[in-house]
This record gives sequence, C-alpha cells and structure tokens, in this order.
Amino acid sequence: MQCHETFLITSANTGLARWLPAEYEDGENQPKGWNTGRQYSGFQLPLVSCMRISSQFMKDRTETDMLVDWGQYIDHDISFTPQSSSRSAFAEGRDCLHTCSNADPCFPTPKDGKLSSNKSCLPFFRSSPACINVQTDVRPAGQRQQMNSVTSFIDASTVYGPSADLEKTLRNLSSAEGLLAVNSEYSDDSRPYLPFVSVQPSACLQEPGSEPAARVECFTAGDSRVNEILPLSVLHTLWVREHNRLAEHLTRLNPHWGSEVIYQETRKIIGALHQIITMRDYVPKIMGREAFDEYLGPYAGYNDSVNPSVSNVFATAAFRFGHVTISPRLRRLNESFQEHQRFSSLSLHQTFFSPWRLVREGGLDPVLRGLLGRPAALQNQEHLMTEELKERLLVLNIPETLDLAALNLQRGRDHGLPGYNDWRAFCGFDRVETRSDLAELVGSGVLVEKIMDVYGHPNNIDVWLGGLLERPVSGARTGPLFACLIGKQMKTLREGDRCAR
Repeated sequence: MQCHETFLITSANTGLARWLPAEYEDGENQPKGWNTGRQYSGFQLPLVSCMRISSQFMKDRTETDMLVDWGQYIDHDISFTPQSSSRSAFAEGRDCLHTCSNADPCFPTPKDGKLSSNKSCLPFFRSSPACINVQTDVRPAGQRQQMNSVTSFIDASTVYGPSADLEKTLRNLSSAEGLLAVNSEYSDDSRPYLPFVSVQPSACLQEPGSEPAARVECFTAGDSRVNEILPLSVLHTLWVREHNRLAEHLTRLNPHWGSEVIYQETRKIIGALHQIITMRDYVPKIMGREAFDEYLGPYAGYNDSVNPSVSNVFATAAFRFGHVTISPRLRRLNESFQEHQRFSSLSLHQTFFSPWRLVREGGLDPVLRGLLGRPAALQNQEHLMTEELKERLLVLNIPETLDLAALNLQRGRDHGLPGYNDWRAFCGFDRVETRSDLAELVGSGVLVEKIMDVYGHPNNIDVWLGGLLERPVSGARTGPLFACLIGKQMKTLREGDRCAR
C-alpha cells in the first residue's frame, strides 16, 4: 500500500515539524544547560535530576492499563527519534558512557542520589540531527533539527515497518495467503509468537539459570522497540495474529486473489483499525470530549494543505504525558481475572527486554487479562513517575539504570524546545507571570512553591513538566496545554492523510 509515496515530507527519516522556532544557547546547536553559569530570566536552569516530587501512586477509576499501553504503541507508529550513532565525542573522542562533560553527542545528566552508579552523572546521547533541504524548508538553515525515522501517519508501521526493506523481512513470502512471518521455534498454545531477530545471540535478557540452547531471543517487528516492555510485545503479537487471521479469511472469500493482493488488502484493514481505535476510542479519553470537539471536531475529509508531519513538541513533550500513567507493576491474571497462581505479577523493571517471560511463563493471555482487568495509574500532579521508571529504567546498550523523567527533560532541552510559557501562548492561553497565576493552573500552592524554588521564573519551566503540572481538563487525562498540543497534532494526522478512514 503506497498511499503516501509522493508525500516526502512525512516519509521515514525526515525532520520533525517545528511549530515554534528552536531555542538553543548559541542559537543553532547547543541545548539549554550546555554552558555552566548561563542564566535565563535571572536564574540558572535547574538540573534535570532535581525534579523529584513524590512517588505516590493513584489508581484510575475508569480506565485500565490497556489505555496507557495503546498510547505507547501508537506513539511508536508515528514517531521515533534516533540517537546519535556515535558513542564518542566528535571533537575530543571521549566515550559518552564515561564522561560527565558536555561534548557533542554527549549531554550527560547529573545523577540522582537514589540511582546506582559510581559516576556523578548518567550518560545521555543527543538525538541525531536531521538533514534539512535549505531550499524548501522554512526552518532556519543553521539550526539543528531532529529526525523522525518512521512515517508520521497512523499506518500500522509497527506491524509492517517504515521501509520496504524491513517490510520484506517481516513477510512470509512463501505463503499463498499473504501472511506475515511468525516464530518457527515456539508457540503460545498453538497460537504464534513474533519471529526472532536474525542476528543472534541477541541482547535481550534470558531466564535465570537457563541453558544456552534454550535461549529466547529478541522478537522482531515493524518497530525496533517491540521488546522494551512485555505489553508492547503483546500488542505487536496480537496484530500479527490478526493480519494472518484476516488474510486467511480473505483467501477463503476470494480464492481468485493472489497472495500480493491478499496481503495488501489485509494491510489496509489493519491500518484502518489502528486509525479507528486511536481516533475514536483513545484520543477522546486522553483529551476529554470537550477538548476533542474543540481541536478536532467532525472529520471533514482530506485536506491537501495540511502538513501531517509529527511535531517536535508532540513527540518530545506532549505525548510523553503517558509516562506518568504507567503502573509500577504488570499484573498477570488467570481465567477468572484473579492473580495468576503460577505466574505472579511483576515489577515493571522485570518486564524490560524479557520476551522469555511470554514464552516460558504462560504466553500472552495472563498479561492481556492484566492490561484489561486492572486500573491504570492516574496522572497526579504530585506523582510524576513511578520509581520503576525513575530508578530502574533499562536501556540495552547502556550498562546502568536510568531515570526516565530526567531523560524526558534533557531530551526536550536537547531538541531546543521552547519553554512552557511559550507553548501556552502558542495555544492562545495566558502566559504564567506570577506564582498565583501558576497556582490557578496547578491547584496546589505547595507544589507551586516547589516548582518555583527550583526554576526561579515561570519562563524557565520545561514544557514537559509544565504540561504535566496542569490540572486535567474535564473528562481528560491531560491539562489544557497538552490537550491543545495533542489535539492539534491529531487533527493534522487525520486531515493530512488522504488514506484516513
């Protein structure tokens, strides 16, 4: 399906859209916080590791963990900003894993005292810069921009990949039914798993005490992040199973169709289902119906004047609101939706890069029941992130645990995102000028004092943190700013897609 082959602006490996100009300390490349002692509105920016507020956990009364994990899954369908492929500073040659100096692409974050590390900082690799066409791009030619390495559209690239080469490896080209490839070594009670990666042994964790011959390798899918946590692996697997189920059904209905026609028609259906679930069922729940009607409204059809590229602020800040709604435990339930007798619930960090837990511990069903049968974590202004993500985040190519909240803040500065106040103005809201202004939005004087003691001035507040601090709008899981930014992005994705369903 090549509906977007002429839309180079939204192809994989193109620049993220800028809704506001980037803000760098040198105007072109250096992130805020790069130069020690630099002041903004009379204050130095706080270290990103200073943002610990509370580890309290609240349950959502109406939604389950599936809402959260669908958000992460669909985010991976529309955006992926790769980090620099270099592991050493370009000029000095320092190893980014071992230096605490800012030397591109190294932009380390100061270490929080609770994290296990012998260094005074944690490694951080800057995002790869995007190549910009200076003749056609409206962004300043000298400013660093970031890349989106997947297609911007909601098109099930998580299932089929963002490129023809990857798509080919994911298909079962020998089948007459247009099937996707599945695992040839293991099955889930006769239901297929995803295939393993071709390069083995892979980096995924293994069952403690298991023999080398019993390895469970990393899964492969349309998106390389498939193994990050078990719920992602489960959702990826479900869609491969659904593709093959539909393809076999279409074959029976249309025996005169060839395998390529069956494959492409099935892919269209899967892509449409991704769009319907996202726009009809997911987005209104996170924005609230009132904000959805304001920013999206009824679908008016394809608009060729709309640029549907994913924006930098959406990918780097607004849509990362979901990180604060991730539960600290993954529940695994039996057929009665009670705690599983054999396979107990897991701390979140035990699910990172561990496909063996699906293969060896009951398959998809216990995890699926947990996602559907237990409440999600509720966004709470005084609970920014579970300690499972602040103290135990695992990245395979970095030999220590990381802090996702600090990484989100550092990534926003790396990308030159303007501050919270600038984005409020972009959305037509009043700027925050005083502590009392902020208190009206946050609703907690104590929290406002903590934030202002750290930042010094409202103009300095990072957009990711500022958006999270706002009280959610009616019937939503985001405040007014993130509802605006998410709504504007979803509208462009819908109206700028000529294949939208």
